[in-house]
Amino acid sequence: MKEPLAPGDSTPKGPLDHGKGGSLRWVRGGIVFVGGTMLLVMMALTIVDVIGRYIFNSPLSGAGELTELILISVIFMGLPAVTMEKEHTPVDLFTARMPVWTEPWRALAIGVFSAVVLGTIGWQLWVHAGRIGAYGDVSTTLRIPIAPVAYFCSVSTFISAMAAVMISFEPLFKRPGKG
Repeated sequence: MKEPLAPGDSTPKGPLDHGKGGSLRWVRGGIVFVGGTMLLVMMALTIVDVIGRYIFNSPLSGAGELTELILISVIFMGLPAVTMEKEHTPVDLFTARMPVWTEPWRALAIGVFSAVVLGTIGWQLWVHAGRIGAYGDVSTTLRIPIAPVAYFCSVSTFISAMAAVMISFEPLFKRPGKG
């Protein structure tokens, strides 16, 4: 969970410094802005398609394909932002009974494990994207190449893996009594 900064406290809490003037705060803000814009485009596309389909009996050609491609892009684009803000859903069935001093080391172990898993997924996505690109797979109606979307998903997953490593070291940088 994120610890809020006290008013006027801009003490860095670690590599990602979520406080005022955080080192990667602008990256997350950019991701959120682009992702929100893509969601608005997807919503507008769906509205135009539904109106065209049911009122004018003329659906928007390729709307389903565009919606799928935008949706997968939004999901993978959001993954680094969620990782940077430590907004994944935690399950603490066993950790509630662990001594407090183990928390930084537990966070480190979980962060590194998460990074390894994300890195493996990113690598497999990269390999799969290469195969897709090699045989020139495109969407059915609009003929949009699929490989760039798969490469984008892979890169987003790699960024999430790097963020997971960075945030796993944050508890080790905390000063006692500073939250």
